[in-house]
Amino acid sequence: MGLLGDEKDPALPVRTNGGRGFGADGVAGPPLTMPKLGVNIDHVATLRQARGTRYPDPVAAALLAEKAGADQITVHLREDRRHIQDFDVRLLRRSIQTELNLEMAVTDEMIRFAADLKPNSVTFVPEKRKELTTEGGLDLKKNRKNLARAVPNLQKSGIRVSLFIDPDEEQVRIAATLKTDAIEIHTGSYADAKNGNTARELFRIEKAAKQAKEAGLWVAAGHGLNIQNIGPVAEISEIIEFNIGHAIVARAIFIGFEAAVREMKILIS
Repeated sequence: MGLLGDEKDPALPVRTNGGRGFGADGVAGPPLTMPKLGVNIDHVATLRQARGTRYPDPVAAALLAEKAGADQITVHLREDRRHIQDFDVRLLRRSIQTELNLEMAVTDEMIRFAADLKPNSVTFVPEKRKELTTEGGLDLKKNRKNLARAVPNLQKSGIRVSLFIDPDEEQVRIAATLKTDAIEIHTGSYADAKNGNTARELFRIEKAAKQAKEAGLWVAAGHGLNIQNIGPVAEISEIIEFNIGHAIVARAIFIGFEAAVREMKILIS
């Protein structure tokens, strides 16, 4: 998650799809900003690391994403360095024209790395060595002590901080008390929902987004979102940023990277 721009900036495009931006009586209300797209390029690096080659280059993918309209580039520098490497992040910091959002675990090593690199934003996420991908949101209650130190330390370095959490009332409340800049709602349970549970998971996301916005937090969302399921989540007006990676990289195999980014950009708008 990164914190892109200012929600009240009149220069930002207006979000008007689905009748949003208008009151119940049809009278135009305050303009709502267009949602931002953060493109996660981790799995470009996954393909490279699978063969130990120098290609495909995640930085080249990031530049294509920007050309196609991405508002932000997101990478997860894992402790086991399974895909993105330190040099990738440093090259990205020097190369991209938009913003860099660094996802990372709440560890001393990663906090030192971020403080030195100074990405535009950091998103704290949970990590398990054996997981294929991030499994759920960060437990803020369990990690509260470490976050109480880490959040202000990075903010003092001029880095905006977001917490990747499940759509849970207590988690949102703790995020607000930690004085983080933003949250990113984990949408994996919604993406994986079966047997009629999709509507329930969507409601949880919407409720958490509303609660977070009322608490003054920037609201992002991500994980498991693709061209089939993004629509209902994109209709939640409180969510003003989406970070999407695997689905875009997978789609790019068939239609090209720039086209896949443009397609998702349209779908969230």
